[in-house]
Amino acid sequence: MDFELNDEQRLFRRTLREFVDKEIVPVASEWEREGRYPTEIVERFKEMGLFGMTVPEEYGGLALDRVSFALVFEEIARGWMGVAGVLGSHSLAAWMIAQHGTEEQRETYLPDLATGARRTGIALTEPAAGTDLQGIQTRAVRDGDHYVINGTKTWITNARHADPMPVLVKTSVTEPAHRGMSLILVEPGTPGYTVSRDLPKLGYKGTETCEIVLENVRVPASRLLGGVEGRGMQQALSALELGRVNIAARAVGVSQCAYDAALTYSRERHAFGQPIADFQAIQLKIADMATDIQAARLLTYWAATRSESGAVNSEAAMAKYFASEVALRTTLEAMRIHGGYGYSQEFVLERLYRDAPLMAIGEGTNDIQRMVIARSLISGTAKVGW
Repeated sequence: MDFELNDEQRLFRRTLREFVDKEIVPVASEWEREGRYPTEIVERFKEMGLFGMTVPEEYGGLALDRVSFALVFEEIARGWMGVAGVLGSHSLAAWMIAQHGTEEQRETYLPDLATGARRTGIALTEPAAGTDLQGIQTRAVRDGDHYVINGTKTWITNARHADPMPVLVKTSVTEPAHRGMSLILVEPGTPGYTVSRDLPKLGYKGTETCEIVLENVRVPASRLLGGVEGRGMQQALSALELGRVNIAARAVGVSQCAYDAALTYSRERHAFGQPIADFQAIQLKIADMATDIQAARLLTYWAATRSESGAVNSEAAMAKYFASEVALRTTLEAMRIHGGYGYSQEFVLERLYRDAPLMAIGEGTNDIQRMVIARSLISGTAKVGW
């Protein structure tokens, strides 16, 4: 049992950290207030090969180990959680194409996805179907050698840049519903495919989050992911397991940034003739935050390591649930340590506080994660202890 990063992972983390501290941290708050898309940061992602982190090496990708994958999101979210979303949805969809796509689909898309020449996302959620994906209404009807798609998708990251966009549809109406669900790769510019609007958000700014409308969109049948109908739900859920590691790592990054800010401020801020770090009430908050963050980090790395060997349903759910709750607690406690300054846009805390709640919602709400964990334990597919 080894709780240390290996030499390659430490070097990779140092490279990421230097990049984040030099090129993301100085601009994050200003660019967020301006509503500016982080084009320069995205270009650096391309140069660093980060768009290819879940793409196999034979298609030009980095094929990162899962702990290094988690490190990417931890470090970038420490600088600006919103821009981590550019890589988040892309990495899941690229992995899904690599894992489940036909060889033609892999050869068509993966080399460009690895370099960032193409980007992608994943269109699952609908206005009336989020947690309950089996309740989606988007339909794809076979018409000769094409599918005709109609429906609406919402809360879609990378919507304006996705090429292709994997869209979860119903290719047949059957019971149970998941047996009639498929994923179809829709390319931008296809008639009837429209990014209809950007959704206003509390936080998670820097990347676009949009609504997509599909009206009689004709897509070649060769773009059915994997070439077989009825496998879309399983394909999407397998990607979401990896996505939960991504979200957990982002939560750790946000928490670390909040803790760092609070610790620094507590040493510098004086009250009643001494640094507030000398007061026991502040010390207790610092201790709780540090313990929570380190526990969340280790749980996230554990889930990432376990994911190398296959399905990690309960492990990923535990990491995502715990780490996101830690982010909620830590950002609030750090704001309390800052007092009124924590509420000011002149300090980083108010942005972290707005970003944290998304991690408790994205990739399945935390109540769903608790149900996943409990059912795995009750069924015996997971256990606590060795």
